[in-house]
Amino acid sequence: MMFFKYIFWVLYRIWFYILVALPILILFPILLVSIAKETWYPFFFKLARLWAKFILIGMGFAYTIKREQTPEKHKSYMFIANHTSMVDIMLMLVSIKNPFVFVGKAELAKIPLFGFFYKRTCILVDRNSAKSRQAVFLRAQRRLKSGLSICIFPEGGVPEEHIELDEFKDGAFRLAINHQIPIVPITFADNKKRFSYTFFSGGPGKMRVKMHKFISTEGLTTKETRLLNERSRAIVLCQLEIFNT
Repeated sequence: MMFFKYIFWVLYRIWFYILVALPILILFPILLVSIAKETWYPFFFKLARLWAKFILIGMGFAYTIKREQTPEKHKSYMFIANHTSMVDIMLMLVSIKNPFVFVGKAELAKIPLFGFFYKRTCILVDRNSAKSRQAVFLRAQRRLKSGLSICIFPEGGVPEEHIELDEFKDGAFRLAINHQIPIVPITFADNKKRFSYTFFSGGPGKMRVKMHKFISTEGLTTKETRLLNERSRAIVLCQLEIFNT
């Protein structure tokens, strides 16, 4: 029985990478045009959402999204969520209609094909470089001024399997305060179970998403960054405990 499970997991992982690459190859010329100018990014974002839906459906994931509050069009937000899986990116894309830019690890730019567009559309950060982290604020500022939103996984990486939710880094919250944009906490419930970074694991099934009420940063100063951080993390952690009961 275990032998067949291992075979399934290997094929399932291969299938995932086929689903990631296939739309990019088919739409390559259109994608190239869509990233030619920053002002065309909203069109690229629409294509990215279709790409994400294609992957999630193709993997057999039935996702449900519950929203306590819905983002308004033409407003900027700071979207944050717990990070446990390679499909977090796809689930974030299908959960949000407002065009946003990911702030993500520079290492992902090394992934063939995907990395080509990733490094040209996302804000990359080398977390071991203070200079790189500082540059994130400047690039994010430019994107926010153009009317886009920002998405950050504030754990700063994927925690070890036994950790439910790691501590949040302050960057997302400091950035939100500086630009006086609302924090939108989002909880992903089943991503680790469905498709974690552990190779021999996962499978089709449900994926639950909860978008919580927005946290206003109006009138806050950077002195209150830590409090905003802890409040946001508590919301996500509480929802994870509810999902797991």
